[in-house]
Amino acid sequence: MRKIIVIILFVVSTLMARELPKIKNVVVIIADDHALNVTGAYGNKYIKTPSIDKLAEEGIKFTNSYCNSPICSASRQSLLTGKYPHATGVNLLFTPFPDEGNTTIAEHLQDHNYKTALFGKTHFNNWVWYDLYKNGLPKHGFDTLVQNREYNKYYNSLEKMELPTDQKFYNSEQIDKENIAEWMNCNALPHPVYDKNSSGTFYANEAIDFIRQNKENPFFVWLAFHEPHHPYYFPIEYEDKYDPAEIPLPKGSLEDDRWIPEKFKNLTLDEKRGIISAYYCSVEYMDKNIGLVTAAIDEMGLSGNTLIVYISDNGYLLNDHKRFEKHTMWEEAIRQPMIIKAGDDFRHGEKSDALIEYVDIVPTILDMIDVTPLKEAQGSSFLEVIKGFSSSHKEYAFSTYLEDNLAMITDSKWKYVFTTGSRDLGIGYKTGYGPSGITHRLYDLINDPKETTDVSKKKENQELLMNLKNRLLKSFIETHPDANKLPNSLTLDGKLVWFCEPRDVGADQSLDPIPVKVFKTK
Repeated sequence: MRKIIVIILFVVSTLMARELPKIKNVVVIIADDHALNVTGAYGNKYIKTPSIDKLAEEGIKFTNSYCNSPICSASRQSLLTGKYPHATGVNLLFTPFPDEGNTTIAEHLQDHNYKTALFGKTHFNNWVWYDLYKNGLPKHGFDTLVQNREYNKYYNSLEKMELPTDQKFYNSEQIDKENIAEWMNCNALPHPVYDKNSSGTFYANEAIDFIRQNKENPFFVWLAFHEPHHPYYFPIEYEDKYDPAEIPLPKGSLEDDRWIPEKFKNLTLDEKRGIISAYYCSVEYMDKNIGLVTAAIDEMGLSGNTLIVYISDNGYLLNDHKRFEKHTMWEEAIRQPMIIKAGDDFRHGEKSDALIEYVDIVPTILDMIDVTPLKEAQGSSFLEVIKGFSSSHKEYAFSTYLEDNLAMITDSKWKYVFTTGSRDLGIGYKTGYGPSGITHRLYDLINDPKETTDVSKKKENQELLMNLKNRLLKSFIETHPDANKLPNSLTLDGKLVWFCEPRDVGADQSLDPIPVKVFKTK
């Protein structure tokens, strides 16, 4: 009997130790195009990311978190709603975020007496329909919205500071966009601003002020930095942080050549290294601003009951697969850093390999703060993983990039990629080879983690390939709002083609540049 009691007490104490502390506040910090492999916590020995690394030491680091679209607007609106991009209605770069039919986590938390704020990048694209909104632009549940307009107003109010006369700066107005090397800051030039007046620092300080003013109430902060999106913004103090010659330069493989955009084909090795060093400078600058916010939370005595989530909207390729972008289904583009700190007295410095989709983040946050679920969300909470009760979450992760009629499914061992190939790559990334036509690719992520060899045509993989094709179709059928209209007369490939056609409305993607007000009334 005594032995049974001891076992029961042990089990109970273990369960209690794994229970979450009472979480009251939420801070989501989201980077723009942050590659998982350019983070100290994920093994990069060159980059300096002490603030992100500290979060990892104080929380849980996830190694298999996948965005549901490798493009800013689609990924961000999917993140805010817990819905797949085709369900939010935002698949393309400049689609306005439909207010009707979508409920964001911010709107949901407003109904539960949370003060809500967004600082930085939104990519709501509501300016496209600027003149068509009856009551002004929708705020999607944020009581406070601080964006570029507010930063520009702040910056223009400052007394102009004298800049070094012998210093070269990045100036987009003086660069020809066709010169892709200079446009992507191959010379690793700082922007003409000091750190204390720079945009990332401004957003961090605005977020801190909001937290300070609302610390007695439950608050929800969405802090969205523009870094390290090209042309890799960083202020004067962050110049020459990295020697281009010392930073690793991925080489890619023959598998990549068919898909390389023309604009990257003539970059020299020095230009490539310069671009990467500029990216590293931008990451370090962003990390400093993350540290401002996390330190302020500690100083205000809020760290014990504040949930902090660090993510990026998507990943990024730094000459991985011989390109500099994210509009692909390569691992570097769709698998991002994700770190969760759940108060002070929870699991520290642990790692989870559970397969997570970004649509799962909103349900998980709501679960962790004990708020009713968002009924529209299509993701599922991975709280059991966070508590340590389970080491796995999902069997598959699913992502789409409908700018290029592209879809992917992976179980973290195998990855299947489908494209209709109806046109050459879009939004300025054409390969010059023309449309590929319907294409199937299969990668063995265990034995070929760099995805150097498509094994879709191997005889021994045909059953696996068919299973993954059907599983991809199942993901569409279960989540697409038009699934009930799918023609039964189509083949399996035909059904995938049907789902991979974007149905977005908004800005015409063929216009370059996109006009400020596409639908401006006369």
